[in-house]
Amino acid sequence: MSFSLERIDDKVEFFEGFSLEEIEKKIQIQIDNNRALLLQVHTVQHHSVTHEKTGHPYYSAVVHFKAK
Repeated sequence: MSFSLERIDDKVEFFEGFSLEEIEKKIQIQIDNNRALLLQVHTVQHHSVTHEKTGHPYYSAVVHFKAK
């Protein structure tokens, strides 16, 4: 049995929710988790649409993490 340890250079994660606060909390948790992998936020893109059934805004975000 062999182990291969490779460093992660880039990582893209997607988040979604019905409030900006909810997405911010999710992103902050992942920032803390990815800090242990020596990754930092490179870019953030966010979008909002109106949910068809509820009529409320629905938010999504894409966060690109890169190695320090």
